[in-house]
Amino acid sequence: MSVFVINHCTVTPVRQEPSEGSEQLTQLLFSEVCEVLDRLPRWTKIRSTVDGQEGWVDFKMLSPAHVSLQEVRGERLEVRGEGVVATPLAIATDMETGEELMLTLGTRLPNYAHGTFEVLGRQYIIDPDCVSSMEATGLFGGKAKGEDVCAVAQTLLNAPYLWGGKNAMGMDCSGFTQVVYSVFGVNLLRNAREQMTQGTFIASLEDAQPGDLAFFDHADRDPKATNISHVGLLLDNKKIIHCSGCVHVDDIDEMGIHLPDGELTHHLVQIKRYL
Repeated sequence: MSVFVINHCTVTPVRQEPSEGSEQLTQLLFSEVCEVLDRLPRWTKIRSTVDGQEGWVDFKMLSPAHVSLQEVRGERLEVRGEGVVATPLAIATDMETGEELMLTLGTRLPNYAHGTFEVLGRQYIIDPDCVSSMEATGLFGGKAKGEDVCAVAQTLLNAPYLWGGKNAMGMDCSGFTQVVYSVFGVNLLRNAREQMTQGTFIASLEDAQPGDLAFFDHADRDPKATNISHVGLLLDNKKIIHCSGCVHVDDIDEMGIHLPDGELTHHLVQIKRYL
């Protein structure tokens, strides 16, 4: 029988090995539900129900999640709304204790309704202007457009690069695209290579629209091999916002991403659309 846990911290690192010094593979955001794969005295090996990523987490960051496999797979007959934090940072306040909780863009808010949500039996209030939901009170009440995706992406400008990160204090290229699209109910997988398997193929940069994702390999690649190593979000067919060093905007053409001096840094491989 599957056992599930929930991350009760703002951001929790997921590591390759059960050690504080081990490489960070990704991060769990607050309220993220995971399946337990293995246990050690101080560590729990998990698989995220959001994107399937596996790794080791300090057990202190996790609480039992009393959910069924059907709930995890989204097969409940009655589902209350789920909001998503749509600003780089937001503050939620425990309605009973007044304790404040910092949340980051892309954090899911279970049982969200009219500026309140509930996690682990605790009710919180949050500014509805910071939340995207299916309700009229959400930031995006109707169908999202590519320009909306670009607007959210640009709120993360200058966020620093961090391998395995996916929050405003540090993120990698695919963590950036994953959390931006989560605001609009699009569940992207975790790394660039996986994200390229999703979405609709776009034949050329000329056909691209704002919000499309562009995938790259290194400019000094072996021309006989393609190794997807980077992803960014198109603002139009001449500009791209991506996380490389930090979240910033660069020029792009059919060859790829260029520095201001014209140097090609990433070779364009493919473009995909998700809305």
